[in-house]
Amino acid sequence: MKENFLITVTGTQIIDGEKETIKLTTAGEFTFDGEKYYIRYREYDNEDPNVYFDNTVEVQDNDIVTVIRKGAANSRLTLERGRRHQCHYNTMFGDLMVGVYANMIESNLDDKGGVLQASYTLDFNAGLVSKNEIHIKVTEKEGN
Repeated sequence: MKENFLITVTGTQIIDGEKETIKLTTAGEFTFDGEKYYIRYREYDNEDPNVYFDNTVEVQDNDIVTVIRKGAANSRLTLERGRRHQCHYNTMFGDLMVGVYANMIESNLDDKGGVLQASYTLDFNAGLVSKNEIHIKVTEKEGN
């Protein structure tokens, strides 16, 4: 992976009225294949630096975002504005199918980077689990 961009990811999750925000800034790769933008970065576990996830965020227009995590646990979430998807989520306790509904996706990505934002809900057995927001800022690293 050519880590030519700085990737700042801010994720907010609200469960039972409790809000938690996590922020990560790391080097990563940002590319465009003519159809989709790809944001790729590695995320290390805070408790064990030997454990990590390889994350890929695929952005197609302002309508569909796919978040793929590979590592100790795997997941693939598809966010499509106004549409609910059933998505695979692998945990150390087993596999789950969760419902994902995106109510907002905004992207101003171009070849120099930009910002991607989305808000969505997760449900399990048709019951709301959490409300979520993700904000990803992509900027060129100095010297590129």
